[in-house]
Amino acid sequence: MELKEKKVLIIGSGISGIAAAGLLVHAGADSAHVTIFDGNGQLKPEEIQAKLPAQVRPRIYTGLLPEEVQRQTQLVIISPGVPVDTPFIQGFQERGIPVWGEIELAYRYARGRLMAITGTNGKTTTTALTGKIMQDYQKEVFVVGNIGIPYTSVAGQTTEQSVTVAEISSFQLETTEQFKPDISAVLNVTPDHLNRHHTMEAYVAVKESIARRQDQDSRCILNYEDPYTKAMGERMGASPFYFSSARELEQGIYVKGTEIYLADHGPAQRVLDIREARLPGIHNAENMMAAIAMTYSMGVPLPQIAASVRDFRAVEHRIEYVAVKKGVVYYNDSKGTNPDAAICAVRAMDRPTVLIGGGYDKDSEYDAWIEAFAGKVTWLVLLGQTKEKIADCARRHGFTNIIMADSLEETVQICAGKARPGDAVLLSPACASWGMFPNYEVRGNLFKELVNKLED
Repeated sequence: MELKEKKVLIIGSGISGIAAAGLLVHAGADSAHVTIFDGNGQLKPEEIQAKLPAQVRPRIYTGLLPEEVQRQTQLVIISPGVPVDTPFIQGFQERGIPVWGEIELAYRYARGRLMAITGTNGKTTTTALTGKIMQDYQKEVFVVGNIGIPYTSVAGQTTEQSVTVAEISSFQLETTEQFKPDISAVLNVTPDHLNRHHTMEAYVAVKESIARRQDQDSRCILNYEDPYTKAMGERMGASPFYFSSARELEQGIYVKGTEIYLADHGPAQRVLDIREARLPGIHNAENMMAAIAMTYSMGVPLPQIAASVRDFRAVEHRIEYVAVKKGVVYYNDSKGTNPDAAICAVRAMDRPTVLIGGGYDKDSEYDAWIEAFAGKVTWLVLLGQTKEKIADCARRHGFTNIIMADSLEETVQICAGKARPGDAVLLSPACASWGMFPNYEVRGNLFKELVNKLED
């Protein structure tokens, strides 16, 4: 799309909106024709301008967007946090105005090959591991997306020789049109963000759309043990390549005992023993297999892949070891923002565990999470908007060792008092951080800070 004379409206002034403005100007848009709008009227335009490069000087509005600007707009770029089904956004769509997310914008102007990863759980670990394997193998590798680095912030630096590894959320997939990865992956699909997508069918469909434009010459890596992703492979245009943690596959990658094998139109080849990696739990074995399958499909030799996996360190905020205090091991799983992610963290614990849960309500159900406590979770300490909802659910399942807290500071002190030497304390909230914290990173960092202040 020719951008020079286009009047472009960016909705949202967070990191993706700022990066989008920079890419638009880099790609040829006239800075004077670019507008940034943020509905937060408490923000000042000069604060937003201060975050932009000096040569990027768009019009900036906060609180209310003038009708004249809306009428003149020819292209809308929205941040992932902006729902597409609001009357404001639908008004542009009804007038035939293209509405792109920053992922679509970046894709239109990026070069090189693209590897894209989605799923309810495991995206960040899989993306980081895939990125490390590719970075160990070749130069010019960018790791971007929902992992915290906007795709738009690096798209202008990509070349024909580069590889981009992108973590893509369902929110970002809602606003793609031409987006077409060379290799994609859907790790799993379990109920999440239903307050945004409304139905499970809609959520599954948006996850599957990552491979919508792929063809038989490109692969989509899928979980054979997840009924949603297995079904995707039976109907998509891309060539499916499955991974399994429960069975041997004639074509695919799988765990046998403690070893990972890969079969691709021939005898299975041993890749490595999962005990050689620093990633505990069967869910991490699945993340490893997905990363191995993706990078193998990009031409990385298996011995090189295995060496990179062995050298990989766990992602921050995902079952992250924090410290040992008075014989108690503390783990930060602040990225466990839904029940299924939190179940994985509980299952990864190998000792009695005091569990911290609760936060923002995404219309999740907590029954399966509570059932995973059996024989492992000794106390459940709850905080945030969902604490009463979770407590009621726990009691229905016969779990009554519940303590309510009003702050994370109070929560850590309670846990330190309840845990015994040899136990674990696990922050894995099963809920988003919003309402108490800006994001899960702030929540996790505060938890680590509080733990490290405890007496040894």
